[in-house]
Amino acid sequence: MHSSIKQILTTLTVLGVLGSLSACGNLSRGVAPDGHTADALVWPAPGDTTPMHKGGTFPNVSDVRQVKAGLNKQQLAALVGFPHFSEGVVGVREWNYLFNFRDANNKVSTCQFKVLFDQNKLAQSFYWLPESCAKYQQADAVAKSGPSSEQFVLSTDALFAFDRATVADITDDGKTQLDQLTRNLLTHKTRVENIHIMGYTDRLGSDSHNDSLSGRRAYAVMNYLVEQGVPSELIQAEGLGKADPVRSCDDADRAALIDCLAPNRRVVVLVNLLEAAGENSRATN
Repeated sequence: MHSSIKQILTTLTVLGVLGSLSACGNLSRGVAPDGHTADALVWPAPGDTTPMHKGGTFPNVSDVRQVKAGLNKQQLAALVGFPHFSEGVVGVREWNYLFNFRDANNKVSTCQFKVLFDQNKLAQSFYWLPESCAKYQQADAVAKSGPSSEQFVLSTDALFAFDRATVADITDDGKTQLDQLTRNLLTHKTRVENIHIMGYTDRLGSDSHNDSLSGRRAYAVMNYLVEQGVPSELIQAEGLGKADPVRSCDDADRAALIDCLAPNRRVVVLVNLLEAAGENSRATN
């Protein structure tokens, strides 16, 4: 009996060593204990993905933008999946991905994405190859307004009942606002290139609750617009929690603080427009 147990343990040890050795070529060297740096980043060859990830995946961009420092491995996997390369088994502090992104012209860009973890197995730093692919993780890459963009800011206090976030929870005043927005979008639909909906909360409450609430409200607004006839393929929605506050408040009284922070509780709808030539071109297609 003892001999059999010893043999099993020996076999497991050998397999663990072999697994670690097989991953050595894919792993960066000298990852810092805090996960913020490494002595040398090592990128696996794109063709070395595991069979199930051959060719990479097409992640949801809104999910990629929710990848941030502090996520554990299960939370990261829930957003963008498990790593696409063989990383070894024991003490893994790095995950590598092969992502594909499709632009408005149907052109596909392939990017490698690397996550470094700290000693507590929490994601801390992120790297892209080529570096230009980092735009897919940056929320304001789409959110920046330009001369061909229009931005609508909707108060969630007016849109939704307290702490609610579904289409059924949209108030009458909220429906009035969204109906007006829908009319504007449909009137100028030949010029609409894409619509980016971003939900925000104030700083009160936990990060997880705020991230979830802001995302559900952004998707509720998206679903309402789609129900009114706005093409779903034009719309991208995401929740950004307490990010990018427009007002800071120091009120000691909680009721006054909640009232002061109201402008931060909002849904921003960014409408990117085609140039006039694009309008004529689309209208005649």
